[in-house]
Amino acid sequence: MQNNRALIDIPDTHSRLFKTIGKVAEEAGMRVFVVGGYVRDYYLNRSIEQITDIDFVTVGSGIELAEKVARTLRAENISVFKQFGTAQVKYKELELEFVGARKESYRRDSRKPIVEDGTLEDDQLRRDLTINAMSWCLNPDNYGLLIDPFEGIQDLKRRVIRTPIDPETTFEDDPLRMLRAIRFASQLDFYVAEETLESIKKMAGRLSIISKERIADEVNKIVLSPVPSKGFDLLLETELLEQFLPEMVKLVGVDEIKGQRHKDNFWHTLEVLDNVAKVSDDLWLRWAAILHDIAKPPTKRFVDGVGWTFHGHDALGAKWVPRLFRRLGLPMDERMKYVQKLVRLHLRPIALVSDEVSDSAIRRLLYEAGDEIEDLMILCRADITSKNEWKVRKFQKNFDRVERRIKEVEEKDKIRNWKNPISGEEIMKELEVGPSPLIGKVKDRIKDAIMDGEIPNDYDAAYQYLVEIKDQYKETDLS
Repeated sequence: MQNNRALIDIPDTHSRLFKTIGKVAEEAGMRVFVVGGYVRDYYLNRSIEQITDIDFVTVGSGIELAEKVARTLRAENISVFKQFGTAQVKYKELELEFVGARKESYRRDSRKPIVEDGTLEDDQLRRDLTINAMSWCLNPDNYGLLIDPFEGIQDLKRRVIRTPIDPETTFEDDPLRMLRAIRFASQLDFYVAEETLESIKKMAGRLSIISKERIADEVNKIVLSPVPSKGFDLLLETELLEQFLPEMVKLVGVDEIKGQRHKDNFWHTLEVLDNVAKVSDDLWLRWAAILHDIAKPPTKRFVDGVGWTFHGHDALGAKWVPRLFRRLGLPMDERMKYVQKLVRLHLRPIALVSDEVSDSAIRRLLYEAGDEIEDLMILCRADITSKNEWKVRKFQKNFDRVERRIKEVEEKDKIRNWKNPISGEEIMKELEVGPSPLIGKVKDRIKDAIMDGEIPNDYDAAYQYLVEIKDQYKETDLS
């Protein structure tokens, strides 16, 4: 290991805090260092002022140092995690994480590391990447000393992702580091060193011992990258994608029959994802882009005279979303339902591009999409990935027209997030019946009348309509 040290000027932003921590450590007979992302981001010329969490390593007890620092700073909010030997001090807007220098490794079949006390060198050896293994000493005698044993500064300049030691050893100890390598390459637009890349390919199956929650955290950071396709390209190449989302891998490839080919749906999906990323930072809208065509493989058919079809992939994809979210460790709440809705509806606006589209069709789309109508239109526009610029302009103009119609109908009819103005209780009272499937049928009849423009979207018109049709249902077979 090369001992690459240099004196630097620590940024002024947190210099008073750093000097205080260094003094506390010195008085306690301990060495303390700023490590990880804070140091890396400083050399990437990122805004240090926006950083809210800072990591410190001490040779000794991280908990003991954290408690001393908290008393000195008069910070009352301190969280101690004895099983991990760490403590977090909340000071003003910052979260200060303290840990004792340690060795760390994993058994082959375990998700929990074996942790032992170690030196600063041991701690840097266990780091995932060279660019995350740099540190600054805060003790007064060496304040501002950069310790860069693996040439992390040079790797930042070369824009390369590389492990501090043999990559197989690094990934054997913690397989999540394979995903982290790709995540940083995607976030920073760096390339992965060939030796590191080959080791990920060789050890991709080792990801199976990592919890789905930890995997999801890294994957979401890839999804939120400026150009997320870069990360997914690497996930495919290294076979990591196969480990947690094999359905997406099945999108790869092009079939040809009678000279007719379909597009490669994997690369199309990445184009859609990048298109969404250009206009939105919303994680779940990006997930909708990832999953919008996920069910194309099982719905693919070749029809003579028509070509390749994928009928029903929207409905089947929406059906898959809960299962995929559960397996990936993603939230099974309104965010999942949001993605499911967009996957289910992503073809609907395309059907509304003709000049003759009815108000009824627009009302029904507004009714089903609700507050997600704008995001649905973003996804639909992103779904236009033709290399033919004329065709792209044509589709975009068609969607301009659809959006104008949506705005017009919404202003006129107020259908978004529509609720039936007539309650089930009112229907039962008017029809003189008890609870039964009939009530739902009548409510649907009223809804259809409003959606089709037969009656206005208000209570009085809907109730009058109920009175007019009630005799048709009084003797209806309830089966």
